[in-house]
Amino acid sequence: MNNNENPKSCLSCEKLIVGRSDKRFCDSYCRSSYHYKKNLDEAPRFYNLVDNQLKKNRRILKSYNKSGLATVRSQILLGQGFNPNFFTHYWKNANNDIYLFVYEFGFLKKDEKFILIKWQDYMLKKVPLG
Repeated sequence: MNNNENPKSCLSCEKLIVGRSDKRFCDSYCRSSYHYKKNLDEAPRFYNLVDNQLKKNRRILKSYNKSGLATVRSQILLGQGFNPNFFTHYWKNANNDIYLFVYEFGFLKKDEKFILIKWQDYMLKKVPLG
């Protein structure tokens, strides 16, 4: 196909494109700029919202759990943006308490407090849920 018959313009800067007939951008800068602007304009995807909340939860748990075990009032964590509905995995101990983990930092809701723990190698042993 001859490019002169159907001239195309760059999707980013609208300059005339010279080269292959399926080319959409005049250079890599325009391609990158176009996709960056497109992603900014779109509403945040569900994945990004979940990932951001997990990162926030981990940061909050890490800040209160310096020694590997801590107890913190739930209102303190919740007031900083902690959301206990977002976690990566769980661990059930011998007392049937289920600790929810955000990566390596775990928490257990007891009354109006959270008991915070850090992941340990012995937790790899599987305990049946039933």
